[in-house]
Amino acid sequence: MQLSLVTDFKHGISAVDAQFHRPKRAAIHLIVEKDSVALIDTGTSFSIPGVIQALKQKNLTVENVTYVILTHIHLDHAGGASECMRRFPNAKLIVHPRGARHMANPAALVAGATAVYGEVEFKRVYGEISPIDENRILEAPDNSEFELNGRSLLFLDTPGHARHHNCIYDERSQSFFTGDTFGVSYREFDVNGIEFVFPTTTPVQFDPIAAHKSLERIMCYQPKFAFLTHYSRIGNLTQHVESMHQLIDAHVEIAKKFQQEKKTDKITRISEELQALFLQKLNEHKCSLPKEEICTLLSSDIKLNSQGLVHWLDQSVN
Repeated sequence: MQLSLVTDFKHGISAVDAQFHRPKRAAIHLIVEKDSVALIDTGTSFSIPGVIQALKQKNLTVENVTYVILTHIHLDHAGGASECMRRFPNAKLIVHPRGARHMANPAALVAGATAVYGEVEFKRVYGEISPIDENRILEAPDNSEFELNGRSLLFLDTPGHARHHNCIYDERSQSFFTGDTFGVSYREFDVNGIEFVFPTTTPVQFDPIAAHKSLERIMCYQPKFAFLTHYSRIGNLTQHVESMHQLIDAHVEIAKKFQQEKKTDKITRISEELQALFLQKLNEHKCSLPKEEICTLLSSDIKLNSQGLVHWLDQSVN
């Protein structure tokens, strides 16, 4: 792993590039407090050697990892959890109560992803996902607090993207680790130090009302920064939370326009409208990247957001 794949911040926080599909798409965050380490999200099993290399760069070992923390159990965040537990002998896994059983028995997670990707592609992208010993799993219900060498980490139940989602408030840095609750922000879209942030409405548990409430709850703490899994630290949170609220509503309005269309047509039409929305917002943001590059960077997110909106529409009707 190259040094450039580790980005260090203040307060012992680092982002390790999970190397998920492309550089700087997904981050694994390390919190180092003296000789104790917490990982927040894991990437896939193929991401973990990079974490170990990052530990070595900091003169730490696999034995120093105290906690492996999952914001939620979508596989780009939790696919490497079992590999972490295999490699980090002293670690406990901390996960939302709704996700804990799927870490102890990941058969349903694997089956669902295999049905989408096919077995060969699933193995290529995610590698092996194994059951984790229940004795090493700690559930983190709402308002749980864990200490990392005396450093307080507060867990808040923050649904909207998923019903099994926690955000973690780090009192030391006055920052949140937000998984997907505070959206997605790729560094390629930064303009003069200002980030571009947008919601992720991926299948199958998008809930716009809950998403709004979770954002409001985060902001009650007046955090200085949010550390997103996609991709790492953003500031300017007062500005971004307003944009997130507006874009969640825009996603909902786009979806409702095509409620009566056939499912395949819905996905196509919603995707087209989301692409136009993002291009418009990035133009207002004064992003100078070529349209083709923007569309390439956003293609996977637009596809997933569209699928999630169609599922939300179907659930709303039923």
